[in-house]
Amino acid sequence: MGTEPIISARGLRKVFRGQGGKDVVAVEDISMDVKPGSLTAFLGPNGAGKSTSLRMLTTLLEPTSGTATVCGYDIARDPASVRARIGYIGQKNGAGQYQRLRDELLSQGAMYGLGRVESRRRTEELIEALDLAEVANRKTITLSGGQRRRADIALGLIPHPRLLFLDEPTTGLDPQSRANLWDHILRMRQRHEMTLFLTTHYLDEADQFAERVMVVDSGKIIADDSAPRLKATLAGDRITLTVTGGAEPAATIVRRAAEDSGAAHPEPEVTADGENSRIVVAVNHGEEVLPRLIRELDAAGSTVLTADLDQPTLDDVFLTLTGRSLREENQSTDEPTAEPISAGATR
Repeated sequence: MGTEPIISARGLRKVFRGQGGKDVVAVEDISMDVKPGSLTAFLGPNGAGKSTSLRMLTTLLEPTSGTATVCGYDIARDPASVRARIGYIGQKNGAGQYQRLRDELLSQGAMYGLGRVESRRRTEELIEALDLAEVANRKTITLSGGQRRRADIALGLIPHPRLLFLDEPTTGLDPQSRANLWDHILRMRQRHEMTLFLTTHYLDEADQFAERVMVVDSGKIIADDSAPRLKATLAGDRITLTVTGGAEPAATIVRRAAEDSGAAHPEPEVTADGENSRIVVAVNHGEEVLPRLIRELDAAGSTVLTADLDQPTLDDVFLTLTGRSLREENQSTDEPTAEPISAGATR
């Protein structure tokens, strides 16, 4: 595997022409370098620009401005070479509803220029690897949600891609089907040494599987690091205490402990509850701070009645960055229904 970025983008921007001729900026400025073999999660709420960015990187949309290379080829000047080396699993099912699954895979191989023997070999290999043998001769409209998503993965893997784009691959699946699909994805990644680039609204997936997390808002990348570092740096652990013996002395001890831990916002929230007080504070390395804090409060005469430690989530990271949640309940696409404005277009 080479050392050159498998994705390299600089200043990607996408503008759509909305109703009344008003411009809608879907992507403002996306710049990144993604190394081969990595699993990167591209997170953000609906409307952040995730799917539009993926469609530009996969040559399905032409950027209004900016440049990018994917698998070493320019997405604007040589889209055919990009498409020959990537797989793309969109949000909707890609197989024809009334075609047999095996026939769909064979047709996909033919479209990628595989010979008849190689196309059949690849089809049977993926049917076996993705546990689709029992349904291979059924029309895809008869498959369950999990089976159809596995079929989409198979379609994306037919050309043996170096890079696989996954746009919310598990949306709408039950937890068991999600876990099963991820097991297949990760095994295929390991077997074929693929790079995975993922969008998802299931933050536990990004937290558990991604080595790198990019957070996108308003068409820009606003955070980029590993999930543990993002959570530690931007959210911190949360300690909640119920204490007796006076709120002010206890709050002073809690504040000092948060400051010593390097917390970005060490000021505690204090709420009186009768004779007791509830104190909430964000700290770093909460598993180390909490036992020490309980001992210090006890030594100062503040009895700790309850103590809770909550680890941050990626949703907490996004709340810290933007004041909004990553979890959205609205539409599953972030691309405006508007006319795209291509590079060099006049308005």
